[in-house]
Amino acid sequence: MAARVSLYLEILGVACLLATACAREVNQFPEGFLLGAATSSYQIEGAWNEDGKGESIWDHMLHEHPEYGNNGDNGDVACDSYHKYAEDVQALKELGAKVYRFSISWPRILPNGDLDVINQAGIDYYNNLINLLLENDIQPVVTMYHWDLPQALQYIGGWPNPILADYFLEYARVLFDNFGDRVKWWTTFNEPITFVRGYSTSGGQAPSQKARGIGNYLATHTVIRAHAKVYRLYDEQYRSTQNGRIGITVGTNWYEPYNDEEENLAAQERILQFELGLFANPIFVDGDYPAVVRERVDNNSRAEGRPRSRLPSFTDEEKRMINGSADFLAFNSYTTMVVRSAEFGFSPSWGRDTGTYRWYNLSWPASGATWLRVVPWGFRKVINWVSTRYPNYPIFITENGYIDSGELDDQGRISYYGQYMAEMLKAINEDGANVIGYTAWSLLDNLEWNSGYEVKFGIYHVDFNSTERTRTPKASASFLAGIYRNMSVPEEYFT
Repeated sequence: MAARVSLYLEILGVACLLATACAREVNQFPEGFLLGAATSSYQIEGAWNEDGKGESIWDHMLHEHPEYGNNGDNGDVACDSYHKYAEDVQALKELGAKVYRFSISWPRILPNGDLDVINQAGIDYYNNLINLLLENDIQPVVTMYHWDLPQALQYIGGWPNPILADYFLEYARVLFDNFGDRVKWWTTFNEPITFVRGYSTSGGQAPSQKARGIGNYLATHTVIRAHAKVYRLYDEQYRSTQNGRIGITVGTNWYEPYNDEEENLAAQERILQFELGLFANPIFVDGDYPAVVRERVDNNSRAEGRPRSRLPSFTDEEKRMINGSADFLAFNSYTTMVVRSAEFGFSPSWGRDTGTYRWYNLSWPASGATWLRVVPWGFRKVINWVSTRYPNYPIFITENGYIDSGELDDQGRISYYGQYMAEMLKAINEDGANVIGYTAWSLLDNLEWNSGYEVKFGIYHVDFNSTERTRTPKASASFLAGIYRNMSVPEEYFT
């Protein structure tokens, strides 16, 4: 009998180690889990032309075409974080954040995008921010590129031009040289599936170049090469002394199939591969685009009478450089859509290439925007999809958040964070997903790109009618501070 009990306990112990469920309750974060908040340079910094900063593509587009922004809003002043970064760090400290994910403005460091002018004032700004974070026991998580390309580089074609990969490499070298001794978490790009659309649409995304179904794929190709070049540079010249980690931030919604018919299940997989796998498969799997993406774009290009595919091909040498060029997978996700198989959209276009039709189920709870439905179970599903497809890489969730009209008593945001973080913890503690961090979007109300200042994501309210850009904590700040302090989500969100 004793031997049976001993064997039972041994088996139970192994099971606990594998599942982790016995080591902690489902509502508890793993030891060392990184919790914090996120922002981006153009959305909060302001000071668009101060102290030697160059013009970005967002500066240029919203100045030249104010009609592209809601109410003519732009990022000229934004939250004025260029002057008020110390207040942002204080807000993070009050939140109990252990990490702060922010981005560096390329044109603030290299006004012309190249090494002919290196702006020391920009370097000083980020040094001051990084040092103040570390003084307050907050680790910087730095995004090299969050959509604000120097306009000078757009004049030579922007991301569809392959030479941009080399410009980005030299920019990254400046960042490693100046900040790498203290920054241990880097992501090269934020959500490239979104910003490459600036080369396929007019008005919605800078630089507003309408080369639909072509420019976005050319940009994708350059971005992946640029990412891999920077990773290999760090590996070869900086890792041994700086001991940091480098990833890329990809993003997708969850897509729930319209029904269980085989064609709609295939459509679900296809849209996830076109949206997330387009970037993740080359880096995290085998150095090349997903087979379904390659096949469909090639076939559609051929049917359109083209002598070449609209999606370029990597050389064998490039595939070897790209494959495995990340230490972790950073991931943004907000909501869920329904998907079914359909030939839908303009020809040519990325949307038509996917062979899907996607929509929001309006019976799902709403937020302050039609596109953001509150679907917590979809968050768990997409985390598990990512974990299953890319099992050798830890996942860092770098954006997740809720839109409202800006009320201080933001109960909708509290409910969103409680439910979404609960589903994330189920994925970690019950399903075994290797999630290592979570930064809520966003620390501050900010410029939500061409949606302007009416869209409110912030944990802290910003008074955009005041020259002081006064920050005020919302109810969600206290809620998240409790989670971050206790390293657990209230049990009520698990029922």
